Amino acid sequence: MCGIVGAVAHRQIPNILLEGLQRLEYRGYDSAGISVIQDGKLARARSLGKVQALVEKAHAQDLKGNVGIGHTRWATHGEPSEKNAHPHNSGNRISIVHNGILENYQELKQELIGKGYQFESETDTEVIAHLIDASLSGAGSLLAAVKSVVKRLVGAYALGVISSESPDRIVACRAGSPLVVGIGIGENFIASDVLALRPVTDRFIFLEEGDLVELTAESVTIWNMHDESVVRSTVRIEADHDGHDKGNYRHFMQKEIHQQPEAVASTLQGRIGGGKVLEAAFGVNAGDIFDSVKAVTLVACGSSYLAASVAKYWIEDLAGITCQVEIASEFRYRKVAVLPDSLFVAISQSGETLDTLAALRMAKKIGFAHTLAICNVPTSSMVRETDLTLLLEAGTEVGVASTKAFVVQLVDLLLLSILLARRHGLTPETEASLVHALSGLPDILEQTLGLDQTICKLAEQFVDKPHALFLGRGQQFPIAMEGALKLKEISYIHAEGYPAGELKHGPLALVDEDMPVVAVAPNNELLEKLQANLEVVRSRGGELFVFADKEASFKKEPGITVITVPGIHNILAPVVYTLPLQLLAYHVAVLKGTDVDQPRNLAKSVTVE
Repeated sequence: MCGIVGAVAHRQIPNILLEGLQRLEYRGYDSAGISVIQDGKLARARSLGKVQALVEKAHAQDLKGNVGIGHTRWATHGEPSEKNAHPHNSGNRISIVHNGILENYQELKQELIGKGYQFESETDTEVIAHLIDASLSGAGSLLAAVKSVVKRLVGAYALGVISSESPDRIVACRAGSPLVVGIGIGENFIASDVLALRPVTDRFIFLEEGDLVELTAESVTIWNMHDESVVRSTVRIEADHDGHDKGNYRHFMQKEIHQQPEAVASTLQGRIGGGKVLEAAFGVNAGDIFDSVKAVTLVACGSSYLAASVAKYWIEDLAGITCQVEIASEFRYRKVAVLPDSLFVAISQSGETLDTLAALRMAKKIGFAHTLAICNVPTSSMVRETDLTLLLEAGTEVGVASTKAFVVQLVDLLLLSILLARRHGLTPETEASLVHALSGLPDILEQTLGLDQTICKLAEQFVDKPHALFLGRGQQFPIAMEGALKLKEISYIHAEGYPAGELKHGPLALVDEDMPVVAVAPNNELLEKLQANLEVVRSRGGELFVFADKEASFKKEPGITVITVPGIHNILAPVVYTLPLQLLAYHVAVLKGTDVDQPRNLAKSVTVE
């Protein structure tokens, strides 16, 4: 998604800004720009396309200055174009970069037009620039003007602001979108990601929600959301472990399992705020498209298909509209009946999965009203070919067996489910409760990872088993399938995921003391039925391993091992219960000595049939 970088120094900073933007290219963008204060005036360069085009343009303009801001943009308001690229200016004294979505920009825009302001772009960001300009004369300082304006903003934002009337400073703030301050010697910086500033500093302040900061070359001053001056701790980051560095982990898969709380936090930033899901995060015209949707078809392969299978429960439960889930390799080769006003959702980590991409192209020909990609790679074919896109923000995933991408897909699909449900009777109170639960999800996932050593020990009981059965009910059934898929992918143990209610219709014939049976048991309305299903397994001599909520009333007894999982809102239980199954598969594979990160016969991006 969008990236911000800013610098105030005693040296020339245009190249610092440009290199910072290049280091943020992995986030995905369609345009880029920088703005500096040169000889007491604003000077700006913007370009559509790659940052390299901006580098050439900035050098051609011979931009110079000690204070400046830069931005890579992923279009939400207005098409990708140079006029919509950041930074946005107000006259000759305010320049601003912005990550996030301003919900009340239309109302504010009409107010500014009434005051005589003219708009050059289609963005919500330009509204903020003009608001600060309008406030500057009466406020007396850039800091006071920004403080005044942010009180009026509704939505998610990270802002970096410079002014020709305050040519020695940057004012920045965050609410719902990340922003970090880099500390130097005789220079200071802002960025949306530490990675952008690694060449210039190893000391960082991670701003908290609602923080506002004023930077000069010599000082950093921070105020919290209550306008109280505060001191935030400085963190030294000595190692630059990117997505292709295992760091202190034995395998990439292990690292990526443990990155999931951070990945979920990243995908939520700028997409929820004020007790709501912010629909503009899905792209231009998302609101109009969602208003018209009366049915949904989710199409994917592998783990992405299982994420879609969970989302079917959410969409039909919350929104009450028809949701079909299709395996892409089957969908593309059969005659499909398209329901009116249907949204086609293509789900793929890489965005290049051949079957899913072919299904998307077919869907556009056979009458689906709109298309949406949920994907981890912003430059992928799938992103380019859909009406709307929601990027996963999972970061680089190296392990072939998907972990953090799968979990973030679940989160993004729940955001979609909530937005669709909002149009079909979901109350603001219920949406607020779901958003509240989502905001606490990273902490719950962190707690769940605390089961690591317990599960490592448990894995010893699976190493010599030729088969395993995974059971779940309701929205946990696809999670049982995902747990089985992970085990078979990396340990090469044959495993099957099954709905627990189907035991008597076949799988029970396989149950004996040599087949471990794994069950996921959150405390929901199907718990008693699941418990009855598991009693059938015990009576046939099966060894049960139950991942259960502490309120689920499972007791450790001969033949049954209970692992307590942190409690969570029932809607989010599939996300939480995924993690212990990933850990189980990982530790079994390590004990068996398989190639965890590159299991045999499998590839990360499946671009062939």
